[in-house]
Amino acid sequence: MLDLSNINLPFIEEYIRNVLPENGGLLGEIETYADENHVPIVHKEVGALLQVITKAARVKKVLEIGTAIAYSTLLFCEAMGDDGHITTIERNRKMIPLAKRNIEKAGKTENVRIMEGDAVVILKQLKDKYDLIFLDGAKGHYKYFLNESIDLLNSGGILVSDNILYKGMIATDRLVVRRQRTIVNRMREYLRYICNHPHLVTSIIPIGDGLAVSYRK
Repeated sequence: MLDLSNINLPFIEEYIRNVLPENGGLLGEIETYADENHVPIVHKEVGALLQVITKAARVKKVLEIGTAIAYSTLLFCEAMGDDGHITTIERNRKMIPLAKRNIEKAGKTENVRIMEGDAVVILKQLKDKYDLIFLDGAKGHYKYFLNESIDLLNSGGILVSDNILYKGMIATDRLVVRRQRTIVNRMREYLRYICNHPHLVTSIIPIGDGLAVSYRK
Protein backbone atom coordinates (compact mmCIF):
# COMPACT_ATOMS: atom_id res chain seq x y z
CA MET A 1 0.00 0.00 0.00
CA LEU A 2 3.01 2.30 0.15
CA ASP A 3 3.68 2.22 -3.59
CA LEU A 4 4.25 5.95 -3.93
CA SER A 5 3.11 7.60 -7.14
CA ASN A 6 3.94 10.82 -8.97
CA ILE A 7 0.69 12.46 -7.82
CA ASN A 8 2.01 14.02 -4.64
CA LEU A 9 5.30 14.53 -2.84
CA PRO A 10 6.39 11.13 -1.50
CA PHE A 11 6.79 12.29 2.09
CA ILE A 12 3.27 13.77 2.06
CA GLU A 13 1.75 10.57 0.66
CA GLU A 14 3.61 8.46 3.20
CA TYR A 15 2.62 10.74 6.08
CA ILE A 16 -1.09 10.68 5.14
CA ARG A 17 -1.13 6.90 4.82
CA ASN A 18 0.67 6.46 8.13
CA VAL A 19 -1.51 8.90 10.08
CA LEU A 20 -4.77 7.28 8.97
CA PRO A 21 -5.79 4.43 11.30
CA GLU A 22 -5.05 0.90 10.17
CA ASN A 23 -7.94 -1.22 8.98
CA GLY A 24 -8.31 -4.36 11.01
CA GLY A 25 -10.31 -7.51 10.43
CA LEU A 26 -11.35 -8.45 6.91
CA LEU A 27 -10.43 -5.12 5.31
CA GLY A 28 -6.92 -5.43 6.69
CA GLU A 29 -6.71 -8.99 5.37
CA ILE A 30 -7.79 -7.83 1.92
CA GLU A 31 -5.17 -5.08 1.95
CA THR A 32 -2.46 -7.63 2.77
CA TYR A 33 -3.69 -10.02 0.08
CA ALA A 34 -3.78 -7.22 -2.51
CA ASP A 35 -0.26 -6.11 -1.62
CA GLU A 36 1.18 -9.61 -1.74
CA ASN A 37 -0.59 -10.58 -4.96
CA HIS A 38 -0.31 -7.24 -6.80
CA VAL A 39 -4.06 -6.74 -7.00
CA PRO A 40 -4.94 -3.07 -7.51
CA ILE A 41 -7.25 -1.64 -4.85
CA VAL A 42 -8.01 1.96 -3.91
CA HIS A 43 -5.28 3.69 -1.97
CA LYS A 44 -5.78 4.08 1.76
CA GLU A 45 -6.44 7.83 1.63
CA VAL A 46 -8.86 7.37 -1.26
CA GLY A 47 -10.76 4.73 0.68
CA ALA A 48 -11.07 7.10 3.63
CA LEU A 49 -12.43 9.86 1.37
CA LEU A 50 -14.93 7.47 -0.24
CA GLN A 51 -16.29 6.64 3.19
CA VAL A 52 -16.51 10.31 4.20
CA ILE A 53 -18.38 11.19 0.98
CA THR A 54 -20.72 8.22 1.40
CA LYS A 55 -21.58 9.16 4.97
CA ALA A 56 -21.81 12.93 4.39
CA ALA A 57 -24.11 12.52 1.36
CA ARG A 58 -26.14 9.81 3.12
CA VAL A 59 -25.62 7.49 0.17
CA LYS A 60 -27.69 4.32 0.23
CA LYS A 61 -27.37 3.03 -3.35
CA VAL A 62 -24.02 2.72 -5.14
CA LEU A 63 -23.09 1.61 -8.65
CA GLU A 64 -19.47 0.49 -8.87
CA ILE A 65 -17.69 -0.26 -12.14
CA GLY A 66 -14.69 -2.44 -11.29
CA THR A 67 -15.08 -4.80 -8.34
CA ALA A 68 -11.67 -6.53 -8.27
CA ILE A 69 -11.62 -8.36 -4.91
CA ALA A 70 -14.42 -6.22 -3.41
CA TYR A 71 -12.24 -3.97 -1.24
CA SER A 72 -13.91 -0.69 -2.20
CA THR A 73 -17.24 -2.55 -2.36
CA LEU A 74 -16.94 -3.37 1.32
CA LEU A 75 -15.76 0.15 2.18
CA PHE A 76 -18.99 1.45 0.68
CA CYS A 77 -21.02 -1.20 2.54
CA GLU A 78 -19.41 -0.24 5.84
CA ALA A 79 -20.09 3.46 5.24
CA MET A 80 -23.72 2.95 4.13
CA GLY A 81 -24.71 0.66 6.97
CA ASP A 82 -27.03 -2.31 6.91
CA ASP A 83 -29.65 -0.58 4.74
CA GLY A 84 -27.22 0.28 1.95
CA HIS A 85 -26.95 -1.57 -1.34
CA ILE A 86 -24.26 -1.69 -4.01
CA THR A 87 -24.38 -3.03 -7.56
CA THR A 88 -20.85 -3.78 -8.71
CA ILE A 89 -19.63 -4.85 -12.15
CA GLU A 90 -16.55 -6.98 -12.82
CA ARG A 91 -15.35 -8.55 -16.07
CA ASN A 92 -12.28 -10.42 -14.79
CA ARG A 93 -13.41 -13.98 -14.10
CA LYS A 94 -10.42 -14.64 -11.87
CA MET A 95 -11.43 -11.82 -9.53
CA ILE A 96 -15.10 -12.70 -9.14
CA PRO A 97 -14.69 -15.79 -6.86
CA LEU A 98 -12.35 -13.80 -4.62
CA ALA A 99 -14.80 -10.91 -4.49
CA LYS A 100 -17.69 -13.23 -3.64
CA ARG A 101 -15.67 -14.89 -0.91
CA ASN A 102 -14.83 -11.55 0.70
CA ILE A 103 -18.42 -10.35 0.48
CA GLU A 104 -19.63 -13.58 2.11
CA LYS A 105 -17.02 -13.31 4.86
CA ALA A 106 -18.20 -9.75 5.53
CA GLY A 107 -21.80 -10.93 5.79
CA LYS A 108 -22.87 -8.56 2.99
CA THR A 109 -24.34 -10.94 0.41
CA GLU A 110 -27.77 -9.32 0.85
CA ASN A 111 -26.30 -5.85 0.32
CA VAL A 112 -24.21 -6.53 -2.78
CA ARG A 113 -25.16 -7.55 -6.30
CA ILE A 114 -22.20 -8.61 -8.44
CA MET A 115 -22.83 -8.44 -12.17
CA GLU A 116 -20.33 -10.49 -14.13
CA GLY A 117 -19.30 -9.23 -17.56
CA ASP A 118 -18.30 -6.17 -19.52
CA ALA A 119 -19.65 -2.88 -18.18
CA VAL A 120 -20.07 -1.73 -21.79
CA VAL A 121 -22.86 -4.32 -22.09
CA ILE A 122 -24.21 -4.37 -18.54
CA LEU A 123 -24.72 -0.61 -18.18
CA LYS A 124 -27.25 -0.72 -21.01
CA GLN A 125 -29.34 -3.19 -18.98
CA LEU A 126 -29.56 -1.23 -15.72
CA LYS A 127 -32.71 0.70 -14.84
CA ASP A 128 -32.21 1.59 -11.17
CA LYS A 129 -31.18 5.01 -9.90
CA TYR A 130 -28.11 5.48 -7.71
CA ASP A 131 -26.89 8.03 -5.19
CA LEU A 132 -23.23 7.47 -6.09
CA ILE A 133 -21.41 5.99 -9.07
CA PHE A 134 -17.80 4.89 -8.67
CA LEU A 135 -15.73 4.46 -11.83
CA ASP A 136 -12.74 2.19 -11.28
CA GLY A 137 -12.80 0.00 -14.38
CA ALA A 138 -10.92 0.16 -17.69
CA LYS A 139 -9.33 3.61 -17.71
CA GLY A 140 -9.63 4.15 -21.44
CA HIS A 141 -13.42 3.68 -21.28
CA TYR A 142 -14.38 6.20 -18.60
CA LYS A 143 -16.11 8.60 -21.00
CA TYR A 144 -18.20 5.79 -22.41
CA PHE A 145 -19.04 4.50 -18.92
CA LEU A 146 -20.17 7.98 -17.92
CA ASN A 147 -22.36 8.48 -20.96
CA GLU A 148 -24.03 5.11 -20.35
CA SER A 149 -24.54 5.68 -16.63
CA ILE A 150 -25.20 9.39 -16.06
CA ASP A 151 -28.95 8.91 -16.43
CA LEU A 152 -28.72 6.33 -13.64
CA LEU A 153 -27.32 8.95 -11.25
CA ASN A 154 -29.87 10.78 -9.13
CA SER A 155 -30.03 14.56 -9.21
CA GLY A 156 -27.75 15.61 -6.36
CA GLY A 157 -25.86 12.36 -6.75
CA ILE A 158 -22.09 11.97 -6.83
CA LEU A 159 -19.77 10.55 -9.49
CA VAL A 160 -16.32 9.48 -8.29
CA SER A 161 -13.67 8.61 -10.90
CA ASP A 162 -10.50 6.91 -9.66
CA ASN A 163 -6.98 6.86 -11.17
CA ILE A 164 -7.66 10.01 -13.19
CA LEU A 165 -4.07 11.28 -12.96
CA TYR A 166 -2.68 7.84 -13.82
CA LYS A 167 0.72 7.88 -12.09
CA GLY A 168 1.09 11.55 -13.04
CA MET A 169 1.14 10.82 -16.79
CA ILE A 170 -2.09 12.77 -17.35
CA ALA A 171 -0.47 15.96 -16.07
CA THR A 172 2.78 15.85 -18.05
CA ASP A 173 4.11 14.14 -21.17
CA ARG A 174 7.44 13.80 -19.39
CA LEU A 175 6.07 10.78 -17.52
CA VAL A 176 4.11 9.14 -20.33
CA VAL A 177 5.07 5.57 -21.19
CA ARG A 178 4.67 4.98 -24.92
CA ARG A 179 2.40 1.95 -24.56
CA GLN A 180 0.09 3.98 -22.30
CA ARG A 181 -0.32 6.89 -24.73
CA THR A 182 -3.84 5.92 -25.84
CA ILE A 183 -5.09 5.63 -22.26
CA VAL A 184 -3.46 8.94 -21.35
CA ASN A 185 -5.10 10.72 -24.27
CA ARG A 186 -8.50 9.24 -23.46
CA MET A 187 -8.23 10.13 -19.79
CA ARG A 188 -7.27 13.70 -20.63
CA GLU A 189 -10.30 13.88 -22.89
CA TYR A 190 -12.46 12.45 -20.11
CA LEU A 191 -11.27 15.05 -17.61
CA ARG A 192 -11.98 17.89 -20.01
CA TYR A 193 -15.39 16.34 -20.63
CA ILE A 194 -16.49 16.06 -17.00
CA CYS A 195 -15.03 19.44 -16.06
CA ASN A 196 -17.16 21.07 -18.75
CA HIS A 197 -20.20 18.78 -18.61
CA PRO A 198 -23.45 20.78 -18.37
CA HIS A 199 -24.88 18.47 -15.70
CA LEU A 200 -21.77 18.11 -13.50
CA VAL A 201 -19.69 20.20 -11.14
CA THR A 202 -16.28 18.56 -10.80
CA SER A 203 -13.26 18.78 -8.51
CA ILE A 204 -9.94 17.02 -9.20
CA ILE A 205 -8.15 15.85 -6.07
CA PRO A 206 -4.45 14.85 -6.19
CA ILE A 207 -4.53 11.94 -3.75
CA GLY A 208 -3.91 8.26 -4.42
CA ASP A 209 -3.65 7.94 -8.18
CA GLY A 210 -5.83 11.01 -8.65
CA LEU A 211 -9.54 11.30 -7.94
CA ALA A 212 -12.31 13.31 -9.61
CA VAL A 213 -15.44 14.00 -7.59
CA SER A 214 -18.43 15.30 -9.54
CA TYR A 215 -21.83 16.48 -8.32
CA ARG A 216 -24.85 16.02 -10.57
CA LYS A 217 -26.87 19.24 -10.72
